[in-house]
Amino acid sequence: MARLIPDDWKNLAATGAAVRERETLALLETALPDGYTVYHGVHWTRLNGSFSVFGEADFVVVSPAGRVMLLEQKAGFLRETPKGLVKVYLQTERNVAIQLARTVEGMHRRFTEAFGAGTYCIEALLYCPDYVVKDAAIAGVEATHIVDATRKDRLASVIMAALPADEPRLPCAPKIHHFLADELALTPDASALVGQAGTLVTRLSGGLATWARRLSFEPFRLRVIGTAGSGKTQLAVQAMKDAAASGKRALYVCFNRPLADHIARVAPAGAKVANYHQLCDWIVRDVGRAPDFGAPEVFSRLEAAFAEAPIDERWTFDVLIVDEGQDFQEPWVEALARLVRPGGAWWWLEDPLQNLYMREPVTLPGWTVLTETTNYRSPRDILDFVRTKVGAPVPHASRLTSGSPFDGSDIVLNQYDETSVDGVVEATKRAITQALSFGFRKQDIAVLSYRGREGSVLTPLDHLGPHRLRNFTGKYDLFGSPEYREGDVLLESIYRFKGQSAPCAILTEVDFETFDERAARKLFVGATRATMKLIVVASRRASRHLHPDD
Repeated sequence: MARLIPDDWKNLAATGAAVRERETLALLETALPDGYTVYHGVHWTRLNGSFSVFGEADFVVVSPAGRVMLLEQKAGFLRETPKGLVKVYLQTERNVAIQLARTVEGMHRRFTEAFGAGTYCIEALLYCPDYVVKDAAIAGVEATHIVDATRKDRLASVIMAALPADEPRLPCAPKIHHFLADELALTPDASALVGQAGTLVTRLSGGLATWARRLSFEPFRLRVIGTAGSGKTQLAVQAMKDAAASGKRALYVCFNRPLADHIARVAPAGAKVANYHQLCDWIVRDVGRAPDFGAPEVFSRLEAAFAEAPIDERWTFDVLIVDEGQDFQEPWVEALARLVRPGGAWWWLEDPLQNLYMREPVTLPGWTVLTETTNYRSPRDILDFVRTKVGAPVPHASRLTSGSPFDGSDIVLNQYDETSVDGVVEATKRAITQALSFGFRKQDIAVLSYRGREGSVLTPLDHLGPHRLRNFTGKYDLFGSPEYREGDVLLESIYRFKGQSAPCAILTEVDFETFDERAARKLFVGATRATMKLIVVASRRASRHLHPDD
């Protein structure tokens, strides 16, 4: 079975041209043997609306020897004209031969720059599953490299004949895979995990995790102000990987303990990961001042002890990454600065719209500032909902842009009677049933409390109807990992779930009398956790402000 990159393509719905490309992916995966790799761009659109990643090439197949084939798929009807084979797009016609020649020429140019002339091999194949090519000479490739409707069942065998598995391995084969993966900017997406170890998703070239790392200045002090779903956490993970590859020490610090636990599972070996108070605890203990967590104002005391503690060389780093910077306090900046080695790099990642504690932003004089307002994670209609509702009390939200290829997720708004104790419980049960009816699995669903863990009426529950809840017990095991009740549906608060996401997010216990700035920020955080479906369970008084169609 061939390896497909990215490997999560089956988890997302596709429409239009992507449906046919997914069919081809399924065929290539099963028909090509081990050792072959297929790079693709299915379910990811570029600015021009196409599903291709490498120019006009829909797929790039790499043989075990490292030889490359650009596979261009033309589904539907084609026309053979005196000028060549053409594909009709609305009112325009595109010459297939010219498109393919440009793609091959472009790939040759980039491969020559990367590996040197004559060190690699690139083939091209035209796949027309719905059309019979009558005159192969006008298609732009040799006849043996055309797979039309008459022999579409032989697609894999044609590829293997052109790219034999038993050829001597090209010296540049490993570099070719690195090159193609870099074109896809394949990075771990920390927000895609819901109680799992980690997955890989694709961030198209030009995303935050790619181009922010190309910046260079001294001293490196970069403040990234990025909206939810813009790729801040992916950038953090990639920066840690860069440090590890260069033999440098990296420290990642965030505000939320759940996010720190989450990042620790996908961070490269050797990187230190902690939330701020974990870090304080480690360093204070290291100098012999174990904190008493039963004492009043223990966290304020812990912060003060860290700020005064001498810093040993073991606690200095070449790269420091602060995530959730909007939740950090001014005195913490100076305390953290002592951990950065001379000449070290310091990243500060934040989203003012996720400032749920309404703290003043820290001052970072002299830092370079990079702003990203594109959300790649949330479907377009969810972002439209956020812009419309949150944009009134928080004007910055109205300026967000969508980079998601998905739309029409159809937000669901369910009401409950805020005067009834059981009203929100019953409404949340119904929301889970709705999510299952939409085709989501229980492990795809995250139930998020708008009230927070301490104020939620759901926190003490271990079941919602027939659904067992998987939620944090408030305790940690001997290894410092959070303990969760056994269950099928995740229950969290919006505070603890920041930096993460789920295919289906049920934002429940949404209740407020006045839709002020703080209420709007909480709605923003909860809504932008959803990657495919958002269900809002709101009180009657809150629903008056939130109806998606208003």
